[in-house]
Amino acid sequence: MKSWIKLMSDYKSYLRIERGLSENSVANYLLDVQRLVDYLSEKQADVSPITISDEVIQDFIYRLAGELSPRSRARIISGLKSFFNYLVFEDYRKGSPMELIEVPKIGRKLPDTLSVEEIDSLIKAIDLSTNEGERNRAMLETLYGCGLRVSELVSLKISDLYFEEGFIKITGKGNKQRFVPAGPSARKYIDLYRNTIRSGITVQKGHEDTLFLNRRGRGLTRAMVFTIIKGLAVKSGLHKIISPHTFRHSFATHLLENGADLRSIQLMLGHESITTTEIYMHLDRKFLTEVLQSFHPRK
Repeated sequence: MKSWIKLMSDYKSYLRIERGLSENSVANYLLDVQRLVDYLSEKQADVSPITISDEVIQDFIYRLAGELSPRSRARIISGLKSFFNYLVFEDYRKGSPMELIEVPKIGRKLPDTLSVEEIDSLIKAIDLSTNEGERNRAMLETLYGCGLRVSELVSLKISDLYFEEGFIKITGKGNKQRFVPAGPSARKYIDLYRNTIRSGITVQKGHEDTLFLNRRGRGLTRAMVFTIIKGLAVKSGLHKIISPHTFRHSFATHLLENGADLRSIQLMLGHESITTTEIYMHLDRKFLTEVLQSFHPRK
Protein backbone atom coordinates (compact mmCIF):
# COMPACT_ATOMS: atom_id res chain seq x y z
CA MET A 1 0.00 0.00 0.00
CA LYS A 2 3.08 2.24 -0.11
CA SER A 3 2.16 3.81 -3.46
CA TRP A 4 -1.29 4.67 -2.10
CA ILE A 5 0.28 6.53 0.81
CA LYS A 6 2.62 8.46 -1.48
CA LEU A 7 -0.01 9.47 -4.02
CA MET A 8 -2.56 10.32 -1.34
CA SER A 9 0.06 12.60 0.21
CA ASP A 10 0.63 14.29 -3.16
CA TYR A 11 -3.13 14.56 -3.64
CA LYS A 12 -3.47 16.16 -0.21
CA SER A 13 -0.93 18.84 -1.17
CA TYR A 14 -2.80 19.45 -4.43
CA LEU A 15 -6.11 19.91 -2.63
CA ARG A 16 -4.64 22.29 -0.08
CA ILE A 17 -2.33 24.36 -2.26
CA GLU A 18 -3.73 24.32 -5.78
CA ARG A 19 -7.44 24.02 -5.01
CA GLY A 20 -7.22 25.98 -1.77
CA LEU A 21 -9.62 23.70 0.13
CA SER A 22 -10.09 23.90 3.89
CA GLU A 23 -8.59 21.27 6.20
CA ASN A 24 -12.06 19.79 6.76
CA SER A 25 -12.71 19.42 3.03
CA VAL A 26 -9.26 17.92 2.43
CA ALA A 27 -9.82 15.41 5.23
CA ASN A 28 -13.17 14.36 3.71
CA TYR A 29 -11.64 13.84 0.25
CA LEU A 30 -8.85 11.71 1.72
CA LEU A 31 -11.34 9.71 3.78
CA ASP A 32 -13.15 8.72 0.57
CA VAL A 33 -9.92 7.31 -0.86
CA GLN A 34 -9.02 5.66 2.45
CA ARG A 35 -12.28 3.69 2.33
CA LEU A 36 -11.12 2.13 -0.93
CA VAL A 37 -7.66 1.43 0.49
CA ASP A 38 -9.19 -0.29 3.54
CA TYR A 39 -11.35 -2.41 1.24
CA LEU A 40 -8.30 -3.48 -0.81
CA SER A 41 -6.40 -4.32 2.36
CA GLU A 42 -9.30 -6.44 3.61
CA LYS A 43 -9.41 -8.29 0.27
CA GLN A 44 -5.60 -8.57 0.25
CA ALA A 45 -5.68 -7.12 -3.25
CA ASP A 46 -2.21 -6.09 -4.34
CA VAL A 47 -3.15 -3.23 -6.67
CA SER A 48 -1.83 0.31 -6.78
CA PRO A 49 -3.63 3.54 -7.70
CA ILE A 50 -1.92 3.22 -11.09
CA THR A 51 -3.01 -0.35 -11.84
CA ILE A 52 -6.41 -0.62 -10.16
CA SER A 53 -9.08 -1.65 -12.68
CA ASP A 54 -12.68 -0.69 -13.33
CA GLU A 55 -13.78 -4.14 -12.12
CA VAL A 56 -12.14 -3.77 -8.71
CA ILE A 57 -13.71 -0.33 -8.28
CA GLN A 58 -17.10 -1.74 -9.28
CA ASP A 59 -16.81 -4.52 -6.68
CA PHE A 60 -16.04 -1.86 -4.06
CA ILE A 61 -19.10 0.18 -5.07
CA TYR A 62 -21.26 -2.97 -4.84
CA ARG A 63 -19.99 -3.46 -1.30
CA LEU A 64 -20.94 0.12 -0.41
CA ALA A 65 -24.45 -0.42 -1.78
CA GLY A 66 -25.13 -2.90 0.97
CA GLU A 67 -23.75 -0.71 3.72
CA LEU A 68 -24.49 2.95 2.99
CA SER A 69 -27.31 5.21 1.88
CA PRO A 70 -27.38 6.52 -1.71
CA ARG A 71 -26.30 9.94 -0.46
CA SER A 72 -23.25 8.54 1.34
CA ARG A 73 -22.32 6.41 -1.68
CA ALA A 74 -22.63 9.42 -3.97
CA ARG A 75 -20.27 11.35 -1.72
CA ILE A 76 -17.61 8.60 -1.81
CA ILE A 77 -17.91 8.10 -5.58
CA SER A 78 -17.50 11.84 -6.08
CA GLY A 79 -14.37 11.80 -3.91
CA LEU A 80 -12.87 8.88 -5.82
CA LYS A 81 -13.61 10.53 -9.16
CA SER A 82 -11.69 13.58 -7.96
CA PHE A 83 -8.72 11.46 -6.85
CA PHE A 84 -8.40 9.49 -10.08
CA ASN A 85 -8.96 12.60 -12.21
CA TYR A 86 -6.00 14.08 -10.35
CA LEU A 87 -3.88 11.02 -11.22
CA VAL A 88 -4.86 11.37 -14.89
CA PHE A 89 -4.10 15.10 -14.79
CA GLU A 90 -0.63 14.39 -13.36
CA ASP A 91 0.01 11.67 -16.00
CA TYR A 92 0.11 8.83 -13.49
CA ARG A 93 -2.70 7.12 -15.41
CA LYS A 94 -4.02 7.30 -18.96
CA GLY A 95 -7.65 7.06 -17.89
CA SER A 96 -9.81 6.98 -14.79
CA PRO A 97 -11.31 3.70 -13.55
CA MET A 98 -14.29 5.78 -12.39
CA GLU A 99 -15.46 6.78 -15.87
CA LEU A 100 -18.24 4.18 -16.08
CA ILE A 101 -19.26 4.40 -12.42
CA GLU A 102 -22.68 6.01 -12.07
CA VAL A 103 -23.55 8.20 -9.12
CA PRO A 104 -26.71 6.97 -7.34
CA LYS A 105 -29.73 9.20 -7.87
CA ILE A 106 -30.67 10.97 -4.68
CA GLY A 107 -33.43 13.33 -3.82
CA ARG A 108 -32.47 16.82 -2.85
CA LYS A 109 -32.42 16.89 0.93
CA LEU A 110 -34.15 19.92 2.31
CA PRO A 111 -32.40 21.53 5.27
CA ASP A 112 -34.00 21.34 8.70
CA THR A 113 -34.98 24.69 10.12
CA LEU A 114 -36.12 26.15 13.42
CA SER A 115 -38.89 28.65 13.96
CA VAL A 116 -38.10 31.96 15.61
CA GLU A 117 -39.90 30.68 18.72
CA GLU A 118 -37.76 27.52 18.80
CA ILE A 119 -34.57 29.57 18.51
CA ASP A 120 -35.76 31.80 21.35
CA SER A 121 -36.48 28.75 23.53
CA LEU A 122 -33.00 27.35 22.88
CA ILE A 123 -31.38 30.64 23.87
CA LYS A 124 -33.61 30.90 26.97
CA ALA A 125 -32.41 27.43 28.03
CA ILE A 126 -28.84 28.75 28.41
CA ASP A 127 -27.66 29.08 32.02
CA LEU A 128 -26.52 32.71 32.06
CA SER A 129 -25.22 32.41 35.63
CA THR A 130 -22.05 30.84 34.21
CA ASN A 131 -19.30 32.37 32.10
CA GLU A 132 -19.83 29.68 29.49
CA GLY A 133 -23.52 30.63 29.34
CA GLU A 134 -22.76 34.20 28.28
CA ARG A 135 -20.36 32.86 25.66
CA ASN A 136 -22.89 30.34 24.40
CA ARG A 137 -25.59 32.99 24.02
CA ALA A 138 -23.19 35.14 22.00
CA MET A 139 -22.31 32.15 19.81
CA LEU A 140 -25.92 31.21 19.08
CA GLU A 141 -26.86 34.80 18.34
CA THR A 142 -23.91 34.94 15.93
CA LEU A 143 -24.76 31.62 14.24
CA TYR A 144 -28.36 32.68 13.69
CA GLY A 145 -27.77 36.41 13.20
CA CYS A 146 -25.01 36.01 10.62
CA GLY A 147 -25.66 32.59 9.07
CA LEU A 148 -22.19 31.21 9.78
CA ARG A 149 -20.83 27.70 9.32
CA VAL A 150 -19.58 26.20 12.58
CA SER A 151 -16.00 26.24 11.24
CA GLU A 152 -16.38 29.97 10.56
CA LEU A 153 -17.72 30.55 14.07
CA VAL A 154 -14.87 28.84 15.92
CA SER A 155 -12.23 30.56 13.77
CA LEU A 156 -13.78 34.02 14.19
CA LYS A 157 -11.23 36.57 15.41
CA ILE A 158 -11.59 39.80 17.35
CA SER A 159 -9.80 41.54 14.48
CA ASP A 160 -12.61 40.32 12.18
CA LEU A 161 -15.18 42.47 14.00
CA TYR A 162 -15.99 45.72 12.22
CA PHE A 163 -18.88 46.76 14.45
CA GLU A 164 -18.62 50.48 13.70
CA GLU A 165 -19.43 49.60 10.10
CA GLY A 166 -21.89 46.89 11.20
CA PHE A 167 -20.01 43.95 9.64
CA ILE A 168 -17.88 40.96 10.53
CA LYS A 169 -15.27 39.49 8.21
CA ILE A 170 -15.66 35.76 7.60
CA THR A 171 -13.06 33.38 6.22
CA GLY A 172 -15.06 30.60 4.59
CA LYS A 173 -14.41 27.54 2.44
CA GLY A 174 -11.21 27.70 0.42
CA ASN A 175 -10.05 30.64 2.57
CA LYS A 176 -12.46 32.90 0.67
CA GLN A 177 -13.35 36.00 2.64
CA ARG A 178 -16.63 37.85 2.77
CA PHE A 179 -18.19 40.59 4.87
CA VAL A 180 -21.48 39.74 6.57
CA PRO A 181 -23.79 42.26 8.27
CA ALA A 182 -23.93 41.78 12.03
CA GLY A 183 -27.33 42.68 13.47
CA PRO A 184 -27.93 44.49 16.76
CA SER A 185 -28.47 41.29 18.79
CA ALA A 186 -25.27 39.62 17.56
CA ARG A 187 -23.23 42.78 18.19
CA LYS A 188 -24.80 43.31 21.62
CA TYR A 189 -24.08 39.83 22.95
CA ILE A 190 -20.63 39.55 21.39
CA ASP A 191 -19.64 42.83 23.06
CA LEU A 192 -21.17 41.70 26.35
CA TYR A 193 -19.17 38.45 26.23
CA ARG A 194 -15.95 40.22 25.22
CA ASN A 195 -16.17 42.90 27.91
CA THR A 196 -17.47 40.89 30.87
CA ILE A 197 -16.30 37.30 30.34
CA ARG A 198 -13.52 36.98 27.81
CA SER A 199 -11.57 39.86 29.33
CA GLY A 200 -11.21 37.82 32.53
CA ILE A 201 -9.87 34.66 30.88
CA THR A 202 -6.16 33.85 30.83
CA VAL A 203 -5.63 33.46 27.10
CA GLN A 204 -3.21 30.80 25.89
CA LYS A 205 -0.47 31.69 23.43
CA GLY A 206 -1.68 31.62 19.85
CA HIS A 207 -5.30 32.35 20.81
CA GLU A 208 -4.95 36.04 21.65
CA ASP A 209 -7.12 37.06 18.69
CA THR A 210 -9.62 34.15 18.89
CA LEU A 211 -13.05 35.47 19.84
CA PHE A 212 -14.75 32.49 21.48
CA LEU A 213 -12.61 30.70 24.07
CA ASN A 214 -13.03 27.69 26.31
CA ARG A 215 -12.38 27.93 30.04
CA ARG A 216 -8.69 27.09 29.47
CA GLY A 217 -8.20 30.08 27.19
CA ARG A 218 -8.11 28.19 23.91
CA GLY A 219 -10.37 28.23 20.89
CA LEU A 220 -13.41 25.97 20.83
CA THR A 221 -13.61 22.89 18.63
CA ARG A 222 -16.42 22.27 16.18
CA ALA A 223 -17.38 19.19 18.20
CA MET A 224 -17.77 21.28 21.34
CA VAL A 225 -20.24 23.61 19.61
CA PHE A 226 -22.24 20.55 18.44
CA THR A 227 -22.34 19.26 22.02
CA ILE A 228 -23.48 22.61 23.42
CA ILE A 229 -26.34 22.89 20.94
CA LYS A 230 -27.51 19.31 21.38
CA GLY A 231 -27.53 19.83 25.16
CA LEU A 232 -29.67 22.94 24.80
CA ALA A 233 -32.11 21.08 22.56
CA VAL A 234 -32.62 18.47 25.28
CA LYS A 235 -32.90 21.10 28.02
CA SER A 236 -35.47 23.15 26.11
CA GLY A 237 -37.55 20.09 25.23
CA LEU A 238 -37.01 20.50 21.50
CA HIS A 239 -37.73 17.19 19.78
CA LYS A 240 -35.62 17.78 16.70
CA ILE A 241 -32.15 16.63 15.69
CA ILE A 242 -30.29 19.89 15.29
CA SER A 243 -26.72 21.05 14.76
CA PRO A 244 -24.93 24.39 14.33
CA HIS A 245 -25.82 24.21 10.64
CA THR A 246 -29.52 24.31 11.57
CA PHE A 247 -29.07 27.94 12.63
CA ARG A 248 -27.50 28.73 9.24
CA HIS A 249 -30.43 27.12 7.45
CA SER A 250 -32.88 29.01 9.65
CA PHE A 251 -31.06 32.30 8.97
CA ALA A 252 -31.46 31.84 5.20
CA THR A 253 -35.03 30.56 5.35
CA HIS A 254 -36.28 33.36 7.58
CA LEU A 255 -34.65 35.99 5.37
CA LEU A 256 -36.30 34.48 2.30
CA GLU A 257 -39.69 34.23 4.00
CA ASN A 258 -39.50 37.90 4.87
CA GLY A 259 -38.76 39.02 1.33
CA ALA A 260 -34.96 38.95 0.94
CA ASP A 261 -33.71 38.10 -2.55
CA LEU A 262 -31.65 34.99 -3.27
CA ARG A 263 -28.63 36.92 -4.53
CA SER A 264 -28.28 38.79 -1.23
CA ILE A 265 -28.64 35.57 0.76
CA GLN A 266 -26.06 33.90 -1.49
CA LEU A 267 -23.53 36.65 -0.73
CA MET A 268 -24.13 36.46 3.02
CA LEU A 269 -23.87 32.66 3.10
CA GLY A 270 -20.75 32.65 0.93
CA HIS A 271 -22.19 30.24 -1.64
CA GLU A 272 -20.13 30.15 -4.81
CA SER A 273 -23.17 29.24 -6.91
CA ILE A 274 -26.72 30.57 -6.68
CA THR A 275 -27.98 27.01 -7.26
CA THR A 276 -26.72 26.09 -3.79
CA THR A 277 -28.76 28.90 -2.28
CA GLU A 278 -31.88 27.83 -4.17
CA ILE A 279 -32.33 24.90 -1.81
CA TYR A 280 -33.88 27.42 0.58
CA MET A 281 -36.86 27.77 -1.75
CA HIS A 282 -38.58 24.98 0.23
CA LEU A 283 -41.14 27.42 1.58
CA ASP A 284 -44.72 26.55 2.35
CA ARG A 285 -47.40 27.04 -0.28
CA LYS A 286 -49.05 29.86 1.64
CA PHE A 287 -45.95 32.04 1.32
CA LEU A 288 -45.62 31.32 -2.40
CA THR A 289 -49.29 32.16 -2.92
CA GLU A 290 -48.78 35.49 -1.17
CA VAL A 291 -45.80 36.24 -3.42
CA LEU A 292 -47.84 35.50 -6.53
CA GLN A 293 -50.76 37.65 -5.36
CA SER A 294 -48.46 40.51 -4.44
CA PHE A 295 -46.28 40.67 -7.53
CA HIS A 296 -48.04 39.07 -10.49
CA PRO A 297 -49.81 41.57 -12.79
CA ARG A 298 -52.97 39.41 -13.08
CA LYS A 299 -53.87 39.17 -9.42
